[in-house]
Parts: sequence; C-alpha cells; structure tokens
Amino acid sequence: MKIEPNNMLLMIGDSVTDCGRARPVGEHWAIGDGYVGLVDALLNTAYPDYNLRVLNTGTSGDTVRHLEARWQEDVFAHSPDWVSIMIGINDVWRQFDRPTDPSQHVYLDEYEQILRKLVQDTLPKVKGLILMTPYYMSTTVEDPMRATMDIYGEAVKRIAAETGVPCVDTQAAFDRIGEHIYPATLSHGWDHVHPNTKGHMVLARAFLQAIDYDWNRS
Repeated sequence: MKIEPNNMLLMIGDSVTDCGRARPVGEHWAIGDGYVGLVDALLNTAYPDYNLRVLNTGTSGDTVRHLEARWQEDVFAHSPDWVSIMIGINDVWRQFDRPTDPSQHVYLDEYEQILRKLVQDTLPKVKGLILMTPYYMSTTVEDPMRATMDIYGEAVKRIAAETGVPCVDTQAAFDRIGEHIYPATLSHGWDHVHPNTKGHMVLARAFLQAIDYDWNRS
C-alpha cells in the first residue's frame, strides 16, 4: 500500500467529504458519516499494525476558492503525510442552481488554476497527494450538469498527470455501477450529488484502489 505505517492522511473537500464531521477537525468517532469514515474504518481494520491517522477537514458548500482560503489552517497546520482532495461539485453546481449570481460561479480556468497551485504548493510538504474528480450521478452524459462536471473532471486528470499524483476517477466509479442500477439511487433524495451509504462506499472503494489497498490482508 502506498500509505506507510504511522502516516497521517488528511482528506479535504466539500459536503461529500464533510458529512457531519466535528469541528475544528473530524477524527475517530467524529470523522463524519461518509466515505472518509469508511476509508478510516477499512484502513484501520485491515492495517491495524500501521497505526494510521485519518483526518477530515471537508466543509459543506465549499468550492476550490474556499479550499484555497483555508488551506494553511485546515491542511498545512496539521502536517499530514498524505492529502486527498475532492473538490469541484459546487464549482459546477452553483452555475446551475444559482444561475443569476455569477459571484458564486467558479469557471473552469479559475478552478484549474487554483487547484493546480494547491497541488504544487502542497507536494513539497507531504509524502503523497491524491486527487479525486468531481462527479454527477447520471449516465446521461448529455445532461448539462453532467457534461460540465466531466469537463472539470478532465481538468483534475490533467493536473494529476502534470504533477505525477494518483487520480481517482470517481465519475468512472459511479458510471460502472450505473451500468446495472439507476445511479441516482446511490444518492440521498435522488439529487445525483450527495451519496447515501452505498454511494459513499463507491467513493471509498475507488480511493482505496488508488492507494493499492489490499482487500485480502489478514
């Protein structure tokens, strides 16, 4: 596995990462009810000898602008060994649910510029960094929000390729499930964005595959 013994993994993002985590930082029983909690549970049950620490600093409603503003306090201040970033859903969503308020829209150029800077600034300070694409739980690729989310996901993949960091294609993970079941059933209230338990497991599984997690370890 890429993450080594005694490492700290910090996972940051928006509401999908947040999931009711404690403030100022989510950890242990207050890590939140989403994929971060599942990653923590699966890591520490399969690798109890690794003494791994997982922190959650996701914040509901965040765009990449918000991440940049709190990066020192919510990432660097904790001195993590590994950082996972999943951001972009709200950067896209605000363009659709608040179309008349462009001040809340984060368009592609700005999104890619800020995310690239965060990655470049963070890499020298950590052992590893993992990017996770934004997603929309719909297999209708012509849907305007899904189509825009795919464009932002491609930006994440570009940054990962440029910087040599692993990239978790969360959209591909949901699309794989969507070949067999209606993908919105993996979200709360069928909003296509906020996962239920099954949806969070899709994210956790995709993340763990990216770090070479051994599902058969005993």
